[in-house]
Amino acid sequence: MSDLVLGIGDFGVSKDPSTSIKTYALGSCVAVILYCPTIQAAGMIHIALPESKVNPARAKEKPGFFADSGLPQLLSALTKIGGPIKGKGVRVKLVGGASIMDKNEIFNIGKRNLLAIKKILWAHGLGAVAEEVGGTISRTVSINVSNGEVKIFSAGRGNWTL
Repeated sequence: MSDLVLGIGDFGVSKDPSTSIKTYALGSCVAVILYCPTIQAAGMIHIALPESKVNPARAKEKPGFFADSGLPQLLSALTKIGGPIKGKGVRVKLVGGASIMDKNEIFNIGKRNLLAIKKILWAHGLGAVAEEVGGTISRTVSINVSNGEVKIFSAGRGNWTL
């Protein structure tokens, strides 16, 4: 199996059943994972911040860095490879949104990311079917394109399936 590895602000889609889409070290960042069972296609984005207005130049350079600029592009990319228009019938899972370096929750980046993502998903008629969010742990996540299985790893907790 080959891995399509995403960094912060990256997104990708695939219909190749031998591919796994993966991203590492989600702290306050959130991975939005999409799976379209009718065409066996998957997509993922590694979102760092909720709103692109804080850095419009960065949003043009790397739209996936922000929920509001990246998530619509991920949905569009899934549509381009045969996914349903506006994501109807797509399974959505969310991973991340922790409070790792902000123990006193002063900035609440993880919570703000999740809220922004959910608002965008709702605007597209979508909602998460599963979440592994919040807390104080870093997570690595992958999705197997052939069957939509989402696996999570965190140091000290091991591996589990979402």
